Amino acid sequence: MFMEERLEDILDLLKREGKVKVKDLSERFNVSEGMIRKDLSKLEKYTNIKRTYGGAILERKIVHDEGTSSRVIQNLDEKQIIAEIVLNEIEENDVVFLDISSTNYMVSNMMRNFNKKMTLITNMNRIAMDFDHNDNVNVIQIGGTYNKKLGGTVGAFSIEEISKFKIDKAFIGAGGINIEDNFISNFDLEEAETKKAIIKSSKFTYLVGDNEKFYKDGSYKFCDIKDIEYIITDIKPNEEILKKLSESNVKVLY
Repeated sequence: MFMEERLEDILDLLKREGKVKVKDLSERFNVSEGMIRKDLSKLEKYTNIKRTYGGAILERKIVHDEGTSSRVIQNLDEKQIIAEIVLNEIEENDVVFLDISSTNYMVSNMMRNFNKKMTLITNMNRIAMDFDHNDNVNVIQIGGTYNKKLGGTVGAFSIEEISKFKIDKAFIGAGGINIEDNFISNFDLEEAETKKAIIKSSKFTYLVGDNEKFYKDGSYKFCDIKDIEYIITDIKPNEEILKKLSESNVKVLY
C-alpha cells in the first residue's frame, strides 16, 4: 500500500470512529509504529486531526456555509445512501417536510417518480420544482424571504406559515451534531429559527446528514439532541456516539 492510500484510510477511519491508536494502526497496516506516527504528523498538519498520547483524535471544527448550490454536488454517494433510507421511512398519505438541505435535494431527485400518495411541504425551491410531473405528490411551497445563498425561504413569514401545518415527518439538514454538548447547529441564524419551527410542528423529526456532521459545529444552535427522534446517516457511528444518542432516546438509521 502506498503512503497516500494509507493516509486516506487513516483519515476515513478517524471520520468513522473519532479516534485511533498508533498500536492498532501499526497492526492494521503492517508497518512500524514510528511510520504511523509520521503519518499522523502529516495528517495533523493538513487536516483537522490532533495527535494525542498513543494516537490521534478528530477535532471538532466550526464550519461556514458555502451555499447550497455548491454543496449539492459534494459527497453524492453518502447522500444517496441517506436518501434511500428517507424514502423507506415515508408511508402512504404522509405529510412530509423537506427543508433546505443538499441531502434533501438528493431525496427529492430520487422521489420524482414516487408512487405513494403524499403531501410534501418544503421551503427549498429546487425541491418543489422536482415534482412538476408527479401527480401522486401534492406540493406546498412555503413563502417568505428568499435567501439566494440558501436557495429557499426563511425568516418570520416562513415561520408563521410553517406553524399552520401538522407535519407527520420532517427531514431536516444540519451543519453539525454535537453529542458532547447535546446540541444541533447550522450556519445561518434565520434558517436556524426556521428549523425550530419545523421541529415544533412535526410529530417526528429526522435529522439527515453524513457521519462527518458528528465532528462539526455550525454557528447557530437550533435544537437539543433530545428534540429529535431519528438521525439518518451514511455509516454506523462509533459506539460512544450511539450510546449517547440512545440515552437521549434518539434512533440512528444507516
